[in-house]
Amino acid sequence: MMTSRFRILLTTTTLCLAPVLALAQMASAPFDGRLKKIHDSKTISIAYRTDALPFSFEDADKKPAGYTVDLCRSVVGVIERQLGVAPLQVKWVPVTSQNRFSTVASGQADMECGASTVTLGRLKEVSFSSLTFVDGTGLLVRGSTAGNSLIDLANKKIGVIAGTSNERALAEALKAKVVSANVVALKSREEGLQQLEAGAIDAFAGDRVLLIGLAAKSKEPGSLALLGDALSFEPYAIALPRGDWAMQQAVNAALSQLYRSSTLGEIYGRWFASLGRPSPILEVAYGLGRLPE
Repeated sequence: MMTSRFRILLTTTTLCLAPVLALAQMASAPFDGRLKKIHDSKTISIAYRTDALPFSFEDADKKPAGYTVDLCRSVVGVIERQLGVAPLQVKWVPVTSQNRFSTVASGQADMECGASTVTLGRLKEVSFSSLTFVDGTGLLVRGSTAGNSLIDLANKKIGVIAGTSNERALAEALKAKVVSANVVALKSREEGLQQLEAGAIDAFAGDRVLLIGLAAKSKEPGSLALLGDALSFEPYAIALPRGDWAMQQAVNAALSQLYRSSTLGEIYGRWFASLGRPSPILEVAYGLGRLPE
């Protein structure tokens, strides 16, 4: 008859061995899901944003560029070695904030490398990699605007892209601070910049780092300013096919290698040198992404 102590020991051993057995099974299993498609076609499709400077945008030659794009280029290099297929042909697929997740979910792209915040709602449509950046919703205003907080924008017009996590963060911040403002739904950052410069809106809400990049595109450098308020916590990650554990494991393994290498510092410095060292919370995100082999 099995003793209670032996039963507990057996149960504990089984639980401890389960992850190891699962990893062994993954290592020996044939390629599945998107990885099989990538392996067989020797092509990987990557969705990218054209308007999310400095994370994902088109450079002067109309080629994908940016922090997240560079991360994904490194991820592709590791996946090539994982699959034993080199080089993989990269098919770049431009997307908008409205269709970025459906593009991955429908199979038109194998991953989305932009400036996408992980949310519980979005996890119903796609999966996400380990975190790649941490930002927060902020407010861009004209330099002549008085005040330095959301409260100072009471009864003003605040633009925000419809359907984004920024729209939700703005609504929650207005409610929490009991501030009444006219929220104007917009379609893109370019529209937000145009309306802000024209005086049609008094502020534009978006991810803080993206707003810094947007301000740099202003017709009058230095004419726009970022308010001190941070309205939300925005954890970024690479969007992946929902439920495709093999693809997710491959991308996270690639990010883990990248986060342990000197390449990460080079990529960060290339796009965020003006911000100084990574923030403490971003350092934690990188640390958590350094998953052991």
